[in-house]
Amino acid sequence: MSQALYRKWRPHLWGEVVGQDHVIHTLQNAVHSGRVGHAYLFSGPRGTGKTTTARLLAKAVNCQEEDIAKRPCDHCEHCVAVNEGRFLDLIEIDAASNTSVDDVRDLREKINFSPSQGRYKVYIIDEVHMLSTAAFNALLKTLEEPPAHAIFILATTEVHKIPATILSRCQRHEFRRIPVEDIIRELKLLADKEKIKVSDDALLLIARQATGSMRDAISLLDQLASTGEAITLPLAQTVLGTATSQTVVDLMAAILAHQPAEGLSVIHQALDGGTDPRQLARQIVDYLHGLMLVRLGNATHVDATAEQKKTMEQQAGQFQLPHLLETLRLFNQAASDTRGGWQPGLLLELALAESITAGDTQAPAVQDTPPPQPTIPPAQPPTGSGRKVVSTSPARSEQTLVAPQPKPSAPPESSKSSTASQPTGAAAIQQNWSHIRATVKNSRRQTEALLNSCKSITVKNNVLVLGFASEVLKSKMELDDNLEVTRHAIKDTLGVDIKITCAVVSNKAKTAPEDLGVDGDGIVAVAISEGGQVVHKD
Repeated sequence: MSQALYRKWRPHLWGEVVGQDHVIHTLQNAVHSGRVGHAYLFSGPRGTGKTTTARLLAKAVNCQEEDIAKRPCDHCEHCVAVNEGRFLDLIEIDAASNTSVDDVRDLREKINFSPSQGRYKVYIIDEVHMLSTAAFNALLKTLEEPPAHAIFILATTEVHKIPATILSRCQRHEFRRIPVEDIIRELKLLADKEKIKVSDDALLLIARQATGSMRDAISLLDQLASTGEAITLPLAQTVLGTATSQTVVDLMAAILAHQPAEGLSVIHQALDGGTDPRQLARQIVDYLHGLMLVRLGNATHVDATAEQKKTMEQQAGQFQLPHLLETLRLFNQAASDTRGGWQPGLLLELALAESITAGDTQAPAVQDTPPPQPTIPPAQPPTGSGRKVVSTSPARSEQTLVAPQPKPSAPPESSKSSTASQPTGAAAIQQNWSHIRATVKNSRRQTEALLNSCKSITVKNNVLVLGFASEVLKSKMELDDNLEVTRHAIKDTLGVDIKITCAVVSNKAKTAPEDLGVDGDGIVAVAISEGGQVVHKD
């Protein structure tokens, strides 16, 4: 029986560990200076080198090489014994199958015996988070007062499940996901040594599918090599059940065009061709993540070819940011849902339908349909006999306030310039917001896209304050001449020249109560702050 490649090419020396230099250097220095701790905790994703590093540390502390700087040497009797799995003083325990307190008590009884071969007894407890509470309590006593010849190395993929009392008694090292470039480089070296013919495109696909796990990447390469053919991208896609890049691009195009039928057709064609639904969901998430980076101005961090980046930039520009984020969240949920179901593609279909619906319901502060011509209400709202609040359901996000007032006289049909010197209120800008955005869109589309993400419009001291939900959007709006373009659009629409600034807001209000002539401490102001609107009735 042939040995699996990930076992055959397991690192035997410090320098062979990939992507964990921050951990390796620390452990090397501890060995060289004679300051090895009695308990370590290695945490991080699967396949990133936790158990391998634990074995290297066990080899180093028991290595017979006289020069400490060369430990582990990988050729002395003890190092060879560790490599072959017959070193008596290296005890590996799988906590997933040894979870009881009796297992830990048995360990405590044997730990006091002196090492049989080396200088130290090294206990590697893998998946330590699986231990029961009683087992953790029993282990705690040993970690508090360990014998001088014992070293504990705990490994886990779920560090949040480890009790704080255990964490405080260990030196903790966090293992990171291995970058795609590092995985590709190692796979190329391995393929050359094993005389496996594999294309660069196939290596890139394997590295991405491994999601930062070197062990998974080597296992996938081993699986593809077993076909006996040269590993090409089409072969890798067929064996691994992945879809082509064009499939994901076509699906995004259907979402942007609000064509659910076309999107369902793309999904069904991919599934009928043998693509795994979960794998397709991961590809979609990876692509949407790239679109988000491009949309936020971080295209340099996207791992794609120049041609792919060009397509991504086009599609990212068509997405409104809230819609893009919601689409990413929906497909990520589909990719991470482990329950599955008897209908394999159902989660993908639901994510598609909800993402298109989300695009339809991404309502901006004002309706997109511009009025036939702008209307400018009086700068100061007329005084009325009183206002009353129409009862609203708490479950509704939109509330309406009815304010019975005398009918104001229509403003005279004078030129816009006659009102330019008067301060304008948020109500005027709110009422004509869609027309203002349409004017902005004609001169600069990216500015209009940012205005679409505006959460609130207020006027304070004759300064228009645009509220955004995040610092990222606020900063984007403040770049270049976005504010100036918006200012000119307001002047063209309303005939008023007003200064504009941006702020990060978290409330639901679209307009400040004081801009509508409402007492800031009254019940009407409270309703407005929750998203309500004032409506003038005859």
